[in-house]
Amino acid sequence: MNEELSGLIDQFLEYLEIEKNCSKLTLRDYRHYLEVFNRWLTSTLPQKNIEELDLATVRKYRVFLANKTDEKNQPIKRVTQNYYVIALRSFLRFLIKNDFKTLEPSKIDLPKTESRSLKFLEKDQIDRLVTVCDTSKEEGLRDRAILELLFSTGLRVSELIKLNQDQINLVRREFGVIGKGGRARIVFISDRAADWVKRYLDKREDVFKPLFIRYSGAVNEDDGGEKMRLTPRSVERIVKKYVRLARIPVDATVHTLRHSFATDLLTNGADLRSVQEMLGHKNIATTQIYTHITNKQLRDVHHNFHSGNK
Repeated sequence: MNEELSGLIDQFLEYLEIEKNCSKLTLRDYRHYLEVFNRWLTSTLPQKNIEELDLATVRKYRVFLANKTDEKNQPIKRVTQNYYVIALRSFLRFLIKNDFKTLEPSKIDLPKTESRSLKFLEKDQIDRLVTVCDTSKEEGLRDRAILELLFSTGLRVSELIKLNQDQINLVRREFGVIGKGGRARIVFISDRAADWVKRYLDKREDVFKPLFIRYSGAVNEDDGGEKMRLTPRSVERIVKKYVRLARIPVDATVHTLRHSFATDLLTNGADLRSVQEMLGHKNIATTQIYTHITNKQLRDVHHNFHSGNK
């Protein structure tokens, strides 16, 4: 790889970590995308440096991405190709901001991708999902509390697994989380979710700090039971398990429950700004993906004025 370019990439990643407070996952992804670009540029156009980057070179890179395959030897999706280009544009923007001469990132257009369908569960599907848990066992109580809390709060899986018992105020029905980009927000718990979390905690006899713990493998009491904390993968498996048991006709994930949380609020009349705050979205544009299916006002207008409803 081009050592000079590698050094600039390292500076960019340090900027993202320190100035932008990006998550480790974001840093990992950006490093991957930019190292792929570095390897491609070095092997394909070794005489080129970042100062000589032009649109013709970017077009060749995009042809390479269009023919790139994943670990299963399948062509990478158009939306994934765009991630590589977005990372490159962000990198170039950083370079220009720091007085490096290179291609103006605004000249690199992103092609439109097909809108992905937004998966969410209806209320009756949520009810089927949570009631299939066997709550006669402590593990089943934990799973019911997890499902209820995810639907009640719209938490990301990374936020859920970090929760500790002493964070949750079941009297006030709220707690604070530090979300994506280090943004803090208050999360509210429904009465039903609070009830199941309380039942689960009342059943627990351990003194571990994590709110949700594993019940398989060796018991490890070090660091307040930190090694007993559930992992993101474990929570995803729990959700998949109950989706299958409840025979839900949707390939639902933890993020599907987050979508369901937002959809439920909007269809019942919540305003978009409030939902943005509760989801922890930095930009309102991110929250607007829900409006085309959940705009209650438009639904009411259609019901009241369309002749087919008379």
